[in-house]
Formats: sequence, structure tokens, C-alpha cells
Amino acid sequence: MANVNVKFNNKDYLLSCDDGQEESLKKLTKFLDKKYLEFQDKLGNIGENKLLLITTIHLIDEYFDLKQKISKQKMKLDEISNKFKEIKSLAIEYKKDKDLEINRLNEELENFKKTIEENNILYETMLDKTTKSLEKIISNTESLSKIQ
Repeated sequence: MANVNVKFNNKDYLLSCDDGQEESLKKLTKFLDKKYLEFQDKLGNIGENKLLLITTIHLIDEYFDLKQKISKQKMKLDEISNKFKEIKSLAIEYKKDKDLEINRLNEELENFKKTIEENNILYETMLDKTTKSLEKIISNTESLSKIQ
């Protein structure tokens, strides 16, 4: 335990605190003294105990207001966090759906390419048969022409 000399309401006090907390205790005492003197200037000489009570109530009021604001901000942050998680989940689901759609379209494209390739082969085969048939007809026609 450490001992600290502090000044409050123009009086010196010796207070004890945990080791390493000396500076913090001095700052808190200085803050409390400042608030106390502000109320003393506003309210005049109403007695030390009453003034100390009013100062304490005012500080507790500020503390609870701040605590309530922090609680509201935490709730808002939780809401934002939940919405972010929801959006993230939707984005992941959207990506999965798009990946499935891309895969399906790629499969359709591959099938379409195969169909085109098969049709090209069929077309070439038919063209070859047609060409041979035409050549045969031309040859037969020429042969008939020579005979006549």
C-alpha cells in the first residue's frame, strides 16, 4: 500500500491506495476538488457536508448518464454488428449462388461447343457425301454426253 498526500477544499489529507495508483488518486482528488469548488461558487456557503453531498450526487448523475449513453451506443454497435453479419452471410450466399450459376453456364457452354463440333463434323460429312454425289452425277452426265 502506498500513502499519498492530496489536497481537497484547501485541506491536506493522507490517503492510502494500491501501489502504482498514486497518480490516479491525485488526479481523481483534483477533479473532485474542482467540481466541489464550482458548486461552492454557484451555491455559496451552504455547509461542507451538504456541498459535498450535492457534488457527489452531481458526479453520480454524470456517471449514470454516461453509463446509459455507453449502453445505448453498445446496443447500436451490436445492431450494426448483427446487420454486418447478416450482410456478410447474404454476400456469401449470393457468391455461392453466382458460382453455381457460373458453373452451370460453363457446363452449358461446353455442351454447346460439343454440339457445334458434332454439327460441324456432320456438316462436313454431309458436304463430302453431297460433293461425291455431285461428282458422280457430273461424271455420269459427261459419260452420257459422250455416248450421245
